[in-house]
Amino acid sequence: MPTRPHQRTEDAPPDPDVPAPGVSFLALLLALPTLLFALFTWQVATDGPLLDLDGRLSRALVEPDRASDLLADLGNVSVAVPALVLVAWYVARRGRAAGTGRWWLPSVAALVLIVLVPLIVVPLKEWTARPGTPVVPPATGYYPSGHTATAAVAYGSAALILLPWLLTALARRAVVATAAVLVAAVSFGLVRHGYHWPLDVVASWCLGVAMLGALWLFLRRVAR
Repeated sequence: MPTRPHQRTEDAPPDPDVPAPGVSFLALLLALPTLLFALFTWQVATDGPLLDLDGRLSRALVEPDRASDLLADLGNVSVAVPALVLVAWYVARRGRAAGTGRWWLPSVAALVLIVLVPLIVVPLKEWTARPGTPVVPPATGYYPSGHTATAAVAYGSAALILLPWLLTALARRAVVATAAVLVAAVSFGLVRHGYHWPLDVVASWCLGVAMLGALWLFLRRVAR
Protein backbone atom coordinates (compact mmCIF):
# COMPACT_ATOMS: atom_id res chain seq x y z
CA MET A 1 0.00 0.00 0.00
CA PRO A 2 1.47 3.40 -0.90
CA THR A 3 2.49 5.70 1.91
CA ARG A 4 0.40 8.77 2.51
CA PRO A 5 2.09 12.03 1.44
CA HIS A 6 2.57 13.39 4.96
CA GLN A 7 3.32 10.11 6.71
CA ARG A 8 6.83 9.91 8.14
CA THR A 9 8.86 6.87 8.97
CA GLU A 10 11.76 6.75 11.38
CA ASP A 11 14.35 7.34 8.66
CA ALA A 12 12.36 9.77 6.55
CA PRO A 13 14.04 13.09 5.79
CA PRO A 14 12.98 16.09 7.88
CA ASP A 15 9.57 17.54 7.05
CA PRO A 16 9.14 20.75 9.10
CA ASP A 17 5.47 21.47 9.71
CA VAL A 18 5.89 24.77 11.60
CA PRO A 19 4.34 27.71 9.71
CA ALA A 20 6.81 30.24 8.35
CA PRO A 21 6.98 33.23 10.68
CA GLY A 22 6.33 36.76 9.49
CA VAL A 23 9.05 39.06 8.28
CA SER A 24 8.70 41.37 11.31
CA PHE A 25 9.16 38.44 13.68
CA LEU A 26 12.30 37.29 11.87
CA ALA A 27 13.74 40.80 11.99
CA LEU A 28 12.98 41.04 15.70
CA LEU A 29 14.48 37.61 16.32
CA LEU A 30 17.90 38.83 15.20
CA ALA A 31 17.71 42.59 15.81
CA LEU A 32 16.53 42.71 19.43
CA PRO A 33 19.22 40.50 21.02
CA THR A 34 21.86 42.11 18.81
CA LEU A 35 20.85 45.60 19.94
CA LEU A 36 20.80 44.51 23.59
CA PHE A 37 24.24 42.98 23.21
CA ALA A 38 25.53 46.23 21.69
CA LEU A 39 23.96 48.22 24.55
CA PHE A 40 25.55 46.02 27.23
CA THR A 41 28.92 46.15 25.48
CA TRP A 42 28.74 49.95 25.34
CA GLN A 43 27.95 50.09 29.07
CA VAL A 44 30.94 47.90 29.90
CA ALA A 45 33.30 49.77 27.58
CA THR A 46 32.31 53.18 28.99
CA ASP A 47 31.84 52.10 32.64
CA GLY A 48 28.20 53.09 32.37
CA PRO A 49 25.63 53.30 35.17
CA LEU A 50 24.33 49.80 34.42
CA LEU A 51 27.53 48.43 35.97
CA ASP A 52 26.51 49.77 39.40
CA LEU A 53 23.33 47.70 39.30
CA ASP A 54 25.33 44.77 37.99
CA GLY A 55 27.72 45.01 40.93
CA ARG A 56 24.93 45.14 43.51
CA LEU A 57 23.22 42.15 41.93
CA SER A 58 26.46 40.18 41.91
CA ARG A 59 27.12 40.87 45.60
CA ALA A 60 23.62 39.64 46.43
CA LEU A 61 24.01 36.42 44.46
CA VAL A 62 27.63 35.34 44.95
CA GLU A 63 28.16 32.42 47.30
CA PRO A 64 30.89 30.09 46.00
CA ASP A 65 30.33 26.40 46.56
CA ARG A 66 31.12 23.09 44.92
CA ALA A 67 27.71 22.76 43.25
CA SER A 68 27.97 26.10 41.44
CA ASP A 69 31.50 25.21 40.34
CA LEU A 70 30.28 21.95 38.79
CA LEU A 71 27.37 23.70 37.04
CA ALA A 72 29.74 26.29 35.56
CA ASP A 73 31.88 23.45 34.17
CA LEU A 74 29.01 22.44 31.88
CA GLY A 75 30.00 25.45 29.79
CA ASN A 76 33.57 24.27 29.32
CA VAL A 77 34.65 23.72 25.73
CA SER A 78 35.71 20.20 26.73
CA VAL A 79 32.12 19.41 27.75
CA ALA A 80 29.78 21.42 25.51
CA VAL A 81 31.59 21.06 22.20
CA PRO A 82 31.90 17.22 22.29
CA ALA A 83 28.16 17.09 23.04
CA LEU A 84 27.48 19.14 19.91
CA VAL A 85 29.88 17.05 17.83
CA LEU A 86 28.11 13.86 18.93
CA VAL A 87 24.67 15.24 17.96
CA ALA A 88 26.05 16.59 14.67
CA TRP A 89 27.45 13.16 13.83
CA TYR A 90 24.11 11.52 14.64
CA VAL A 91 22.11 13.99 12.55
CA ALA A 92 24.47 13.65 9.58
CA ARG A 93 24.30 9.86 9.85
CA ARG A 94 20.49 9.90 9.90
CA GLY A 95 20.36 12.31 6.96
CA ARG A 96 22.75 10.23 4.88
CA ALA A 97 20.87 7.01 5.65
CA ALA A 98 17.60 8.65 4.61
CA GLY A 99 19.08 9.95 1.36
CA THR A 100 18.43 13.58 2.28
CA GLY A 101 19.90 16.12 -0.10
CA ARG A 102 22.88 17.93 1.41
CA TRP A 103 22.53 15.73 4.49
CA TRP A 104 25.78 17.10 5.89
CA LEU A 105 24.85 20.79 5.77
CA PRO A 106 22.93 21.22 9.10
CA SER A 107 25.69 19.50 11.05
CA VAL A 108 28.42 21.52 9.36
CA ALA A 109 26.50 24.76 9.94
CA ALA A 110 26.18 23.99 13.66
CA LEU A 111 29.90 23.21 13.93
CA VAL A 112 30.84 26.38 12.07
CA LEU A 113 28.68 28.38 14.48
CA ILE A 114 30.49 27.05 17.53
CA VAL A 115 33.83 27.89 15.90
CA LEU A 116 32.64 31.48 15.50
CA VAL A 117 32.07 31.86 19.25
CA PRO A 118 35.72 32.41 20.27
CA LEU A 119 36.30 34.53 17.16
CA ILE A 120 33.64 36.93 18.47
CA VAL A 121 34.13 36.61 22.23
CA VAL A 122 37.93 36.75 22.54
CA PRO A 123 38.42 40.12 20.77
CA LEU A 124 35.59 41.60 22.85
CA LYS A 125 37.24 40.35 26.03
CA GLU A 126 40.49 42.03 25.06
CA TRP A 127 38.80 45.26 23.98
CA THR A 128 36.53 45.74 27.00
CA ALA A 129 39.14 44.44 29.48
CA ARG A 130 36.54 44.13 32.19
CA PRO A 131 37.84 43.12 35.63
CA GLY A 132 36.39 40.11 37.38
CA THR A 133 34.34 39.97 40.57
CA PRO A 134 36.08 40.35 43.97
CA VAL A 135 36.10 36.58 44.52
CA VAL A 136 38.33 35.78 41.52
CA PRO A 137 42.03 36.62 41.11
CA PRO A 138 42.74 40.10 39.71
CA ALA A 139 42.56 39.96 35.93
CA THR A 140 40.65 41.40 32.99
CA GLY A 141 38.75 39.96 30.05
CA TYR A 142 35.57 38.79 31.74
CA TYR A 143 33.11 40.33 29.30
CA PRO A 144 31.30 38.62 27.67
CA SER A 145 31.10 35.20 29.30
CA GLY A 146 32.76 32.65 27.04
CA HIS A 147 31.35 29.74 29.03
CA THR A 148 27.80 31.04 28.64
CA ALA A 149 28.20 31.73 24.92
CA THR A 150 29.74 28.29 24.37
CA ALA A 151 26.92 26.57 26.26
CA ALA A 152 24.18 28.55 24.50
CA VAL A 153 25.52 27.93 21.01
CA ALA A 154 26.63 24.32 21.55
CA TYR A 155 23.51 23.04 23.32
CA GLY A 156 21.18 25.30 21.33
CA SER A 157 22.65 24.26 17.97
CA ALA A 158 22.47 20.61 18.96
CA ALA A 159 18.78 21.00 19.73
CA LEU A 160 18.04 22.89 16.49
CA ILE A 161 19.61 20.33 14.16
CA LEU A 162 18.10 17.41 16.10
CA LEU A 163 14.51 18.68 16.20
CA PRO A 164 13.49 17.73 12.63
CA TRP A 165 14.40 14.09 13.29
CA LEU A 166 12.27 13.74 16.42
CA LEU A 167 8.94 12.05 15.77
CA THR A 168 6.81 13.44 18.61
CA ALA A 169 6.06 16.86 20.04
CA LEU A 170 6.95 15.53 23.49
CA ALA A 171 10.44 14.56 22.34
CA ARG A 172 10.96 17.96 20.72
CA ARG A 173 9.85 19.79 23.86
CA ALA A 174 12.15 17.59 25.96
CA VAL A 175 15.17 18.41 23.79
CA VAL A 176 14.48 22.15 23.85
CA ALA A 177 13.91 22.06 27.61
CA THR A 178 17.13 20.11 28.16
CA ALA A 179 19.16 22.65 26.18
CA ALA A 180 17.55 25.54 28.08
CA VAL A 181 18.17 23.90 31.46
CA LEU A 182 21.83 23.27 30.62
CA VAL A 183 22.39 26.89 29.62
CA ALA A 184 20.55 28.11 32.70
CA ALA A 185 22.62 25.80 34.91
CA VAL A 186 25.87 27.12 33.46
CA SER A 187 24.69 30.71 33.87
CA PHE A 188 23.65 30.19 37.48
CA GLY A 189 26.90 28.44 38.33
CA LEU A 190 29.02 31.22 36.85
CA VAL A 191 27.20 34.00 38.70
CA ARG A 192 26.74 32.08 41.95
CA HIS A 193 30.40 31.14 42.17
CA GLY A 194 31.50 34.65 41.19
CA TYR A 195 33.27 33.61 38.00
CA HIS A 196 31.32 36.28 36.10
CA TRP A 197 29.25 39.37 36.69
CA PRO A 198 25.54 38.86 35.86
CA LEU A 199 25.84 41.28 32.92
CA ASP A 200 28.60 39.14 31.37
CA VAL A 201 26.19 36.21 31.34
CA VAL A 202 23.13 38.13 30.12
CA ALA A 203 25.15 39.64 27.28
CA SER A 204 26.22 36.15 26.19
CA TRP A 205 22.57 35.08 26.24
CA CYS A 206 21.86 37.86 23.75
CA LEU A 207 24.81 36.84 21.60
CA GLY A 208 23.72 33.20 21.71
CA VAL A 209 20.12 34.00 20.78
CA ALA A 210 21.26 36.08 17.81
CA MET A 211 23.59 33.34 16.57
CA LEU A 212 21.00 30.59 17.08
CA GLY A 213 18.40 32.73 15.33
CA ALA A 214 20.67 33.00 12.31
CA LEU A 215 21.22 29.23 12.36
CA TRP A 216 17.47 28.60 12.61
CA LEU A 217 16.76 30.80 9.60
CA PHE A 218 19.51 29.05 7.65
CA LEU A 219 18.13 25.60 8.51
CA ARG A 220 14.64 26.61 7.40
CA ARG A 221 16.05 27.82 4.10
CA VAL A 222 17.93 24.55 3.62
CA ALA A 223 14.84 22.50 4.50
CA ARG A 224 12.82 24.23 1.79
